[in-house]
Amino acid sequence: MPTLVIGNKNYSSWSLRPWLVLKHLGIGFDEIQLELDTPTFKQQIGLYSEAGRVPVLVVDKLKIWDSLAICEYLAEVHPHLWPDDRNARALARAITCELHSGFSALRNELPMNCRAQQRQIEISAEARSDLERIEQLWQQCSNTRTPEQNSAGPWLFGRFGIVDAFFAPIVIRLLGYRLSLSANSIAYVELQRSNPLLQAWIRAGQAETTVLPHEEAGGVE
Repeated sequence: MPTLVIGNKNYSSWSLRPWLVLKHLGIGFDEIQLELDTPTFKQQIGLYSEAGRVPVLVVDKLKIWDSLAICEYLAEVHPHLWPDDRNARALARAITCELHSGFSALRNELPMNCRAQQRQIEISAEARSDLERIEQLWQQCSNTRTPEQNSAGPWLFGRFGIVDAFFAPIVIRLLGYRLSLSANSIAYVELQRSNPLLQAWIRAGQAETTVLPHEEAGGVE
């Protein structure tokens, strides 16, 4: 049985993505959770990855670090994690890679926090630009949906895929902070919120008691 090494569920957006994909596929796996930002974290994660970061998927003697690499590994056996159509698949990959490498202002100013509930926050122009780009991507997916994708399901490319898993931490951020969104964006956020697998992660994160001050942002009116 594979093992997924993750960080705190309340804060670790990178851990959420492959966890969600594994759960969606119905693959049984052992879960090892390491407390982030502790004196022992570096030593503990070093047992699984020299990169020193979560998540890590361990399959027999193979150790795969990086959330996108893990998801691509799973997609080799489960290709339906990407759209069937070549052009749609290229678009889904481009969006996923943009998420993987960009949006630093939004990440820094709006940390993922499952316990945050519509906190009031002022964001910079850079973070607002990141949010506008995310909404643009969602609208682009909506505008280019094919009849086949519409019949396959309500997700960005029809059925649930890696691109949706990568947007899940963004959705938790949008649920946690009071930000204005378009109607199309609200519909996608609600779709993600209705996913029982994401609900299970959020509940587990909310149940954690560890508080990392630098991951806490915003205030309650």
